[in-house]
Amino acid sequence: MSGARGDKTTHFGFREVPESAKAGMVGRVFESVASRYDVMNDVMSLGIHRLWKRFAIDQAGVYAGQKVLDVAGGTGDLAAQFAQRVGPTGLVTIADINAAMLDVGRARLADRGLAGNIEFVQADAECLPFPDNHFDCITIAFGLRNVTHIDAALASMFRVLKPGGRLLVLEFSKPVLPGLNNLYDAYSFHLLPKLGKLIANDEASYRYLVESIRKHPDQETLQGMMEQIGFERVHYFNLSGGIVALHKGYKF
Repeated sequence: MSGARGDKTTHFGFREVPESAKAGMVGRVFESVASRYDVMNDVMSLGIHRLWKRFAIDQAGVYAGQKVLDVAGGTGDLAAQFAQRVGPTGLVTIADINAAMLDVGRARLADRGLAGNIEFVQADAECLPFPDNHFDCITIAFGLRNVTHIDAALASMFRVLKPGGRLLVLEFSKPVLPGLNNLYDAYSFHLLPKLGKLIANDEASYRYLVESIRKHPDQETLQGMMEQIGFERVHYFNLSGGIVALHKGYKF
């Protein structure tokens, strides 16, 4: 990577691209898959993503009257559950950089009759447009690996989190069970892109999503990054043998 910020490169899957180009490239991926995002998640996780999200929601421990921010909230899976838990006196904010994903989420939640305590904001995770010390709980599920500067996104979330609040990061991680890596690689690199082509006619987007998982920091590295930003009592849970990890940290 070179000296001037404008010349720096970062990863887009396994490719090196200019930092300034990554957000737009990721955006095009999610514009492509937005309408079939739930199908994509079911395919990539064999449906288990619903259990991972339920675990994250339970760990968040939100209750009536609280303010919750779901970053990269996509189609509103977590927000729908949070909205019921915070009730009419609380507020759930879905922030996503991608307008197409927000449109899908808005329509889905409206169809379920969820409104009144949910708001949608188009925003970059690296520079969230909210006041300091504003939210009781922040979540980001399967979105952190897509940001260009993970440390900047963590710092932005730390800034808008209230003292005593908690951040939960649900993300694909590094398998820890013996022998699981080889099976996981075979499934990810050979089967998933083919399924992407068959189901969504979009092999390239699925290939990027698989590659982005491999470039994401492992469990210990991400824990260290959160601690470096200022989060305390940071710990993580390995789910499905470490294929996914839920990191949890507090701001005091």
